[in-house]
Amino acid sequence: MADASPRQKVAGSALTTPHFLLLFSAMLVAAAGNTALQSVMPAIGRAIGIADFWVAVAYTWSAVLWVLLAPFWAEKSDHHGRKALTLLGLGGFIVSMTLCGLVLVAGLHEWIAGATTFTLFALFRAIYGSLGCATPSATQAYLASKTRRAARTSALSALSSSFGLGTIVGPALAPLFVLPFVGLPGPLFAFALIGLFVFLAILWGLPEDVGGPGKGRGAAMSYPSLASMVTGSSVRAATAPSRMKRLSWRDPRVRPWIMSGVIAGHAQAAGLTCIGFFVIDQLRLQPNGAEGPIAIVMMAGAAATLAAQWGLIPKLNLSPRLLILWGTTIATAGLLITMVADDLYGLVLGFGVASLGFGFTRPGFTAGASLAVPLAEQGAVAGVITSANGISYVAAPSVGMLLYAVDPHLPFGAAALLLLISMPWAVRSLR
Repeated sequence: MADASPRQKVAGSALTTPHFLLLFSAMLVAAAGNTALQSVMPAIGRAIGIADFWVAVAYTWSAVLWVLLAPFWAEKSDHHGRKALTLLGLGGFIVSMTLCGLVLVAGLHEWIAGATTFTLFALFRAIYGSLGCATPSATQAYLASKTRRAARTSALSALSSSFGLGTIVGPALAPLFVLPFVGLPGPLFAFALIGLFVFLAILWGLPEDVGGPGKGRGAAMSYPSLASMVTGSSVRAATAPSRMKRLSWRDPRVRPWIMSGVIAGHAQAAGLTCIGFFVIDQLRLQPNGAEGPIAIVMMAGAAATLAAQWGLIPKLNLSPRLLILWGTTIATAGLLITMVADDLYGLVLGFGVASLGFGFTRPGFTAGASLAVPLAEQGAVAGVITSANGISYVAAPSVGMLLYAVDPHLPFGAAALLLLISMPWAVRSLR
């Protein structure tokens, strides 16, 4: 591969296009598998007879581990080989999806009790939370080490877009993998198998890269979900000129931006957690067969977010402050439409509009925090941004499901209210 012609290489990089596609596939399969799982879990929980709240809690533990361990693996990618850590993360994904699929099949066939099923599911899901977070930082570091600084931002942005693409691919393919006998957990086995193919392709086709000081590094990325679109935090961390001491979110330069991101993130995480259950209840669906409408609604949300971040934002050229203010307004409207929707069209429209708004807010607070500090502190601020992105998926899903147990419309109304309350503060505080 060393003799590959220039047309086979990524612009400004020593990395060949096939090698880039291997890195891209590693992140794509994890994002697609994760969102496919999210699209079928509400129906699985209902079929097994477990309370909706415990379905959300099963995700929370994995998100906590992701937030805690992602920076650890980001550091290790500099010293223990980027290829090895990419494979470690993929291996964690494959093992976790396979074990989660097996335990869910056992629960659906009543071979084990519902409480045991979801206890084991949470434990096996934790494998992904603790190991899967190694892949994003390692793949970014591998690409960064092979790419000139002038071209690194565009190359890393292209790599990070795999997360956004995966959020559409996952729900789109999930209903196709609901197969006889295995039933609703079928997508878990399918994406584990796809992940195995990617694992073997990287093992055999990607050259070794040991890493070391000065050879490029990667940044931790937020917990993958429909909200895990390209934000630029990981790109800035990987292209920052040097490591700086940790930046506190209390720093007055970045605090208003980080607070805006955390508020919007909590509203989005609560709505995303509840939307699958809401689709089932509003459309009066049986668990078996609910995965199709849920996937349609989730795909609409992912597509709207991508439309905002890949299409509208570059064309509108809004300031970070206006991105947050307009995004908050649009997201509030979308949450209210979702709250009153009682058919598939209304749910698609509402969740799509809400996701469009959130597609503005996350790049807004990311850019605002980045612009608030000098170039030398970009790596440090990226760490704060990553934590803000991930922290929303620790408490908000559980709180959202507690509100859902009181009234299914309440999480969306509460999220809209949270955004409305934050608006006057954002107008005053964001500069």
